[in-house]
Amino acid sequence: MAEIVRMPKLSDTMTEGTVAAWHKKVGDKVKSGELLAEIETDKATMEFESYVDGILLHIGVEQGKTVAVDALLAVFGKEGEDISSLLSGEAAPAATEVTQQAPAAPVKEEKPVAKPEPQTAKPAQQIVASSAPKPVNDGRMKVSPLAKKLAEDKGLPLEYIPGSGDGGRIVKRDVDAFVAGAVATTASQVEQFHEEPVTQMRKTIARRLAESKFSAPHFYLTMEVNMGRAVEARAAINAAKGTKVSFNDMVIKATSVALKQHPKVNSSWLGDTIRYNQHVHMGVAVAVDEGLLVPVVRFADTKSLSQINAEVKQFVEKAKSKKLQPSDWEGNTFTISNLGMFGIEEFTAIINPPDACILAVGAIREVPVVKDGQVVAGHTMKLTLSCDHRVVDGASGAAFLQTLKSMLEEPTLMFM
Repeated sequence: MAEIVRMPKLSDTMTEGTVAAWHKKVGDKVKSGELLAEIETDKATMEFESYVDGILLHIGVEQGKTVAVDALLAVFGKEGEDISSLLSGEAAPAATEVTQQAPAAPVKEEKPVAKPEPQTAKPAQQIVASSAPKPVNDGRMKVSPLAKKLAEDKGLPLEYIPGSGDGGRIVKRDVDAFVAGAVATTASQVEQFHEEPVTQMRKTIARRLAESKFSAPHFYLTMEVNMGRAVEARAAINAAKGTKVSFNDMVIKATSVALKQHPKVNSSWLGDTIRYNQHVHMGVAVAVDEGLLVPVVRFADTKSLSQINAEVKQFVEKAKSKKLQPSDWEGNTFTISNLGMFGIEEFTAIINPPDACILAVGAIREVPVVKDGQVVAGHTMKLTLSCDHRVVDGASGAAFLQTLKSMLEEPTLMFM
């Protein structure tokens, strides 16, 4: 008997999926466990294995198309089996699903799009009218008969066309040159754009961040940190170990240790309850072409700088190749977003649910600082903590930042 395979829910936030590629075609014999298709979810492109044996009798979603979770994906059965009644029974619900979740449109090729002009307007006339040039010929003009006829046919005012013939006589080449210049100027002023369909990842980012921004009352706390000791410590660690530890790794480690001392900041709003997490699962924002992914470094406070560095590097590679799995991005208790490597000195980040806070990390800047009453060269960095005021009060957030500041300004404290 024929069996329907439906669009699976491959992540906790997935509501629809796009078939990125089919690895089987109608008529193929498929065994359970064989790769059937690649499906783009809201966070990654994942391989989907068949869980039934049989002949692939029908493909319900074309490659590149998007449908809702539980919509008909494929039908398996015996060779030659009649599935028309099965498909007709699915037709109405499937149509409703697709109507609610419109399929992704193909990417449009970039084409110049010009605003429509009146039919009677010619390029040369448009240039003369828009740029309002001064006439180059006053009074009586010398014009060859051919040039005069060409100008009349094209509707060109002869007083604007400079002549290159004997005595300033306007000849055919002058009319041709004037037309070519007008067309070139018009082409350079054509408006251009292209459109692309919104990816599943971008749709989810838009929905989740909008929910966070407009449902959680955000407030922000900013603190400047003297990074002089951290700069020295990083140089010493990299020289001694031969491992390239980044400043971001140090921020992750110091933040994780500080969170153990401030469980109110390492918490989640659950509606009727607030969860105060005793463990630290650090979400690390990673930018990819389609948006932002947040893989999780688990028990980050217990890991060394080199372990954190290796995990984050692996996450970045998997994120850019769309190989992250649900286990990689679920369970965060706090999130760090670092734009310092892009030269951003200070910014505010939107809280990543279900976290109660997110830390925005700016660039390390070399600036004048006062040390022992003297102005000397130093390194500073700004941290901005976004807090959900339903969970975290200003004093709690400030106390956490003070602890984090002390650990970054004296890095040995994060290892005690």
